[in-house]
Amino acid sequence: MLILKFGGTSVGSPERIKKLVPLIDDARDKIVVLSAMSGTTNALVEIATALYSRDSKKANAQIAALEAAYKQVVKDLFSKDAFLKMGEQLIRNHFDHLRSFTLDMFTANEEKAILAQGELISTALVHYYLEEKGIPSVLLPALNFMRIDENEEPDLDAIEKGLRVELKKHPGHLFITQGYICRNSFGEIDNLKRGGSDYTATLIGAALHSQEIQIWTDIDGMHNNDPRIVENTRPVTQMSFDEAAELAYFGAKILHPTCVLPAQKRKVPVRLLNTMQPEAKGTLISEQPPQDRITAIAAKDGITAINIRSGRMLLAYGFLRSVFEVFERYRTPIDMITTSEVAVSLTIDQPKHLPEIIRELEMFGSVQTDRDQTIICIVGSFSGEKKGYARKIFDALATIPIRMISYGGSENNVSVLVDTRFKKEALNALNDGLFAEAL
Repeated sequence: MLILKFGGTSVGSPERIKKLVPLIDDARDKIVVLSAMSGTTNALVEIATALYSRDSKKANAQIAALEAAYKQVVKDLFSKDAFLKMGEQLIRNHFDHLRSFTLDMFTANEEKAILAQGELISTALVHYYLEEKGIPSVLLPALNFMRIDENEEPDLDAIEKGLRVELKKHPGHLFITQGYICRNSFGEIDNLKRGGSDYTATLIGAALHSQEIQIWTDIDGMHNNDPRIVENTRPVTQMSFDEAAELAYFGAKILHPTCVLPAQKRKVPVRLLNTMQPEAKGTLISEQPPQDRITAIAAKDGITAINIRSGRMLLAYGFLRSVFEVFERYRTPIDMITTSEVAVSLTIDQPKHLPEIIRELEMFGSVQTDRDQTIICIVGSFSGEKKGYARKIFDALATIPIRMISYGGSENNVSVLVDTRFKKEALNALNDGLFAEAL
């Protein structure tokens, strides 16, 4: 079975929904995972914010505005009276439900129920539209099988069990389901947070040991550099799960890093495709990509570098553990780390608790911070036996001041830290130095 995921822009208007049909209407068994229509989740967040503020008047006005937009979607999407009425009733039911939240106390649980409405509406509209076109489909409620555990992590075993029960209930070859939404360990409506609908698709694909997971976006695959900054980038046709995870974590926005893990665990290939150019090859992520190469470059902004210098490090043990425990206490992840005999430098991308962290670190020695830094990640296959990669990378960066260098944590990543002022220059220099021969 194939798993196809379409994001908010792919279902963002009646015209887009209509163009979606040829991509999913064939004889192959598939589950289609849909996001909310673009803009809907943001609008629902604004409604929830007004309700938290106990501003029912504002919330009702926002609900009315969003309902009016959906009524127009229904008018433009359906051409037959029966389906037009079904669409109108669908919108009426969901927005009456939204209005019910203005009548009572509003909590985090209610907020999650509100945020679920976007995916519930989009999947029902697409299901109705397929029916209007005479294309059989089954609406598969994600809330019946998507589960997270008490740690808010997906429960893959429960997802697999629930999915197989649902698929037995509803025979067919084309299934439509919601991305992003799920139930938590208490059975309450919740969401997957990180990765959203992409995460749903890879979890379903992993649970069913699917033939392939397809993530359809408005970009023709993962590029070898940031096309917003660098000219003449190109899609990477194949890469490994590890390469994709590194690129996603360090700034490639097309895929969230957590989304790679379920597919990698069950060895299910993931293909990134473009709804605007469905004929494009896109990017295939699998276990067996081409070896011995530099694959792509990504950049992650908003980085703070922290340097701790202390004579207590010299010939000492337990020092780094004490340092890392500070970050653990403040739930602040570390991206890069380098050490010398008397100093350790590391980076974080969450500065919320930076003052408290610095205060505790100063107990160990002198602390220096540099904000507005960028991690530039060069991803490829860099096995320890291969020669020449470091020279190519650092020859390209010869004119760029480098704050930190990290290599050796994996065979797929060389990372450098630069001041964000030099980001554009560095990305273009690397593009010219590493990929010019391939153009």
